[in-house]
Formats: sequence, structure tokens, C-alpha cells
Amino acid sequence: MLAYERTGSGEPLLLIHGIAHRRQAWAGVVERLADEFEVITVDLPGHGESPAFDLAGRTVREAVAAELHALRTELGVEQPHVAGNSLGGLLALEMGDAGHARTVTALSPAGFWMNGVDYLYVRGLFAGIQAVARPLAPVAGTLLKSQVARAITMGCFFAHPERIDPVVAAADTANMVASREGIKTFFSGVYRYPGPTQTEVPTTIAWASRDLTLLPYQAKVAAQRLPHANHRRLAGCGHVPMNDDPDLVAEVIRETARKQPGSQRVA
Repeated sequence: MLAYERTGSGEPLLLIHGIAHRRQAWAGVVERLADEFEVITVDLPGHGESPAFDLAGRTVREAVAAELHALRTELGVEQPHVAGNSLGGLLALEMGDAGHARTVTALSPAGFWMNGVDYLYVRGLFAGIQAVARPLAPVAGTLLKSQVARAITMGCFFAHPERIDPVVAAADTANMVASREGIKTFFSGVYRYPGPTQTEVPTTIAWASRDLTLLPYQAKVAAQRLPHANHRRLAGCGHVPMNDDPDLVAEVIRETARKQPGSQRVA
């Protein structure tokens, strides 16, 4: 079973992190939403405290969908609101297509690169970061106390790496190293988002304006493939916007949740 945390009360909200990250990426957003939602954060297979990825003869896409379905079954949550970042955004969109989400909020989602060069750039970026993270991990607790060091090592993910708690930065670095096999497995099964199979689930795609991982022009591809969705720009945010501006991310999720059919939420 995937590792998870369950906080707050209200309608269920599932938060899914991106590749090489962990459920704690959502900490600031959880603080802002736990009074309104029952918030569930999860570690993807091979990440954080979740067990290693076991494909068991399945594709990566099939395996991770099955793991998320098993988690919902275990928790008794049939149709949560779902928000995801990067790979998590892609998974959130697919949960909406499968009828497993009330609403979907995708933050700089994966699966919208224009060509092979885009994909090679992302894969090379992660390979380079992992190459730096492995020797850095043993001294990260000391080195990442420096704002300059955090800017150099984490600037590709965050617009404001100086805002990251050094303890969190060191733990994220250790997680990236420990998750290398899970990262490798996800990249082995990479695919583009094929387009929605239905358009009735309220959906927001919000792209970070300072995204250096999945470059912001990919938002145009997303707008073409999902013309029914609400498309937003996350001003001043990097690829992982939950740390750069948790207030903004929380509000985007709230706004999307209010659009569910029959919602009584007051704007």
C-alpha cells in the first residue's frame, strides 16, 4: 500500500506530487485547506515512504493507476477532488478521464511536451540533478543552510528556493537519491497525455510562469488538447509552485472544487 497522510475534514481531496518528490511537498497547501477538505497526500511508488515500484507485468501507466485505485479503495474514497503537480498533474487528469475524480487541478502537468527535444531536455535535467544529489546528500544538512546553495541546487524547480526550509531541502535531496529506481521506472514508461476521454469533470490547468522544468509554452499545447478546461497562469512560481506560493495554489484548488456539479460552496 502506498504511504499516505490524511488530514482535516470535509469533501475528500487527493494531492499527488511529481516525479522525484514526496507527499511533504504539499505541506503548506494542506495547512490552508484542511479546514475545508479531508486532505489526503500520498507518496507515489518508489518515492518517499512508499514501497518500490512493482510493475508485475504491467505498464507504468497501468501500475500506478492500479496503485492509486487500491489506495482509494483502502480509504473508502470513491471520487475525491484531485490535484497534482507535474507527473501528479498528469495522473490527476487521467483520474478525471476514468471517472475517479470530482474535479481536477493540474499544476504544470507532465505529458504536454511538443517534441522529442522537450522530452530529452527534461530527462537530461533530472539525470543531471540526480548526479549532483548523490554526492551532495551526506552534507546537504550543512550545505543547504546557505540560500546561495539552495538557489544553485533547487532553482530549476522553485522560483524562490530561498523560501525552502533547509531541513526540508536536505530531506528532499535525500528523497531524490533514495527514489532513483522509482524515477528510472517512471521515465521508462513516459508518454504524452492523449487528450480527454470526457469533458464533464471540472478541470483547471495552471502553469507556473517561471517553470524551468516543463517550460511554460507547453501550456499552449494543454490549451489545445483541453479547450474545455480552465487555463491559468501561476505568476511568480516555479515548476513546484506549492512552496513558492501556497496561498495561490490553495485558492486555485478551491476555485476548481466549487465548480463541481451541485456544489454548494460559496465563492
